[in-house]
Amino acid sequence: MTSPTSPSPHPARYAWFVVALLFPVALLNYLDRQMLATMKASIVGDIPSIASQADWGQILACFKWTYAVLSPFGGYIADRFSRRIVIGASLFVWSAVTWYTGHATSFHEMMVARALMGISEAFYIPTALALIAEFHTGFTRSRAVGLHQTGIYVGQILGGFAGYVADSPEHGWRWAFSTCGMIGVIYALPLLAFLRNPPAAAVEPAVGHGGAHSDAPGVFRGLLTNRNFILLVFYFTLPAIAGWVVRDWMPAILKEKFHLGQGKAGVNAILYVQIASMIGAVVGGALADRWMRTTSRGRIFTSAIGMVMFLPALFSVGNAGTLTMAVAGLVVFGLGWGFFDCNNMPILCQIARPQWRATGYGIMNLVSISCGGFGDIAFGALRDRHVPLNLIFGVFAGVALLSVVIVLMIKPQEERSSA
Repeated sequence: MTSPTSPSPHPARYAWFVVALLFPVALLNYLDRQMLATMKASIVGDIPSIASQADWGQILACFKWTYAVLSPFGGYIADRFSRRIVIGASLFVWSAVTWYTGHATSFHEMMVARALMGISEAFYIPTALALIAEFHTGFTRSRAVGLHQTGIYVGQILGGFAGYVADSPEHGWRWAFSTCGMIGVIYALPLLAFLRNPPAAAVEPAVGHGGAHSDAPGVFRGLLTNRNFILLVFYFTLPAIAGWVVRDWMPAILKEKFHLGQGKAGVNAILYVQIASMIGAVVGGALADRWMRTTSRGRIFTSAIGMVMFLPALFSVGNAGTLTMAVAGLVVFGLGWGFFDCNNMPILCQIARPQWRATGYGIMNLVSISCGGFGDIAFGALRDRHVPLNLIFGVFAGVALLSVVIVLMIKPQEERSSA
């Protein structure tokens, strides 16, 4: 029997197998988030105590704030203990909470369910991306992260079709959550059986700022006194506010603006942008890995290109007079998001020590998702006050432009090729 940390006889092949194992977990993690947004009308109709847009914004924000606050803790635990066990436990808890969500009957129960979901998911993404980065120590890192992120986009695509399930008399929104919870429990068993931690020798030498402190004060001090890390936190946060609003509110926006059914609105809001994100993650990952062979700033330049794509995309979404124009803007946004998303952890790997990366990504999540939660509440309040969409998305475009400047200020270290 192979132990959880024993080396594979084919390390390069197993490194890609790790990505394949984690792909379904990423899918499930984001499936429930998108189902909630897509099935909003059915959930609100079934739970009268969700009485306003602001109430719905609080449900969305409750998940984000719990997820955000616990992300650094989840990352720190993953940096100190077995990443394999942390990922498996996260999936078990996710499954139970997803099942419970399908049985919630009030606004307060939905708030509790989303808070518990935030606890489970706070441990997954920082841990999974750090684990992938440890197995892919050279010029395959952006591609590996990009392929893992496509699991997120597939989950969001499937969640985009959830409106049809919610409208179905035979199924409904409660059936969807209960079924996904059971699927998660089943998949956790083969995941724990085949997933392994990398042997210590496989992790590349330390890079970045600070000493080798492993205690919590030393880790946080080392990260928070690192200029490049602080810039990366800002860069990771600003575009994500627009990303959360697009993910959480776009089905409802298209439904209202173009008088669509819940199912059609969900598909148009999610399908095309997530397919574009998948393409962007794969292409952006390959481009970044190739660019890294000639400059240590290859990942930064690739991510900046993605951010430039946000500008016309957000203007197009905000000013769309037709459904076709809105979808075209979402497609460009998705391409840019893929370029951005597949390079955040790889850039972090160039500026932080290996044993700090999950914690670092957790801190990035803390700031980014907290701001995303405020963004959800603010967007709901602005919609209640009938503020024009073109004004809101115009501000997002300005934020994207600022983000380009921020990422170009990061000074990464050289990265060696894996053996």
